[in-house]
Amino acid sequence: MLRSGRNGKNSGERAIKIGIDNALGVHPQAVQLRAQRSELLAANIANADTPGFKARDVDFRSILAEQTDASGNTFSTRLQKSNPNHLDASHQAGRAEALYRVPLMPSLDGNSVDVQLEQTEFAENSVQFLAGLRFLNGRIQGMLTAIKGE
Repeated sequence: MLRSGRNGKNSGERAIKIGIDNALGVHPQAVQLRAQRSELLAANIANADTPGFKARDVDFRSILAEQTDASGNTFSTRLQKSNPNHLDASHQAGRAEALYRVPLMPSLDGNSVDVQLEQTEFAENSVQFLAGLRFLNGRIQGMLTAIKGE
């Protein structure tokens, strides 16, 4: 066994460091945003007959664009505490601001939900959510295979 003088490591070995964030890219944030969007769309559909209810949605493309640069790399938006008494805001980092949807045909009771539009958006979002989960599953399985050396 060959060892270098100081650190005791084999001089032929090279440490390869890969961050889990780099390996998965923007996809975990995208799945999290899709889940949040599903909640909003489901609430819109559930309140379709509620007078005065305003439909809400998130602008998925703009939020994802804010979290990535031109080459598709994610920005690190983690907050660090400088004092142990500070609140931990890491659970809020992935939440997107919900915006009110402008209705195509406003109703007389002030409700802005278009049930057909909401159902279409919900179905499309569900398909893309599942596709994101499958992609992440494939990436994680690939990393596990690499780690195990299979």
